Amino acid sequence: MDTSLLIAKFIGPLILVSGFAMLVNKQNMRAVFEDFLASPALIFVAGFLALLMGLALVIFHNRWAADWTVIITVYGWLALAAGIVRMSFPQVVKKMGAFFFEREGFLTFAGIANVLLGAFFTYKGFLA
Repeated sequence: MDTSLLIAKFIGPLILVSGFAMLVNKQNMRAVFEDFLASPALIFVAGFLALLMGLALVIFHNRWAADWTVIITVYGWLALAAGIVRMSFPQVVKKMGAFFFEREGFLTFAGIANVLLGAFFTYKGFLA
């Protein structure tokens, strides 16, 4: 099986469900984000996991092709950067999180973006 399809099958449903959760359970997600921003340990663990995922995607899928698979590569590099920032600069994460958290529509925007990206990857992985 092509690596791109395997990755799309793996991360597509994950991103899709997380986006759906952001849209249908906003109060709970706000509480999750509040707890996250208040916990240096959670920020570090999230950074570690993002770094791990980013490294895996960059190592196994560093393709800069002019097709849909480049989205996986970009996602991997963004995850890698997010992991480094979370682990190295937790205060920056807290400030950025507070900035976005104050915007009422941000959670809706993030949920819609995740649903669309997750649906796209799920479609590519399972149906295309």
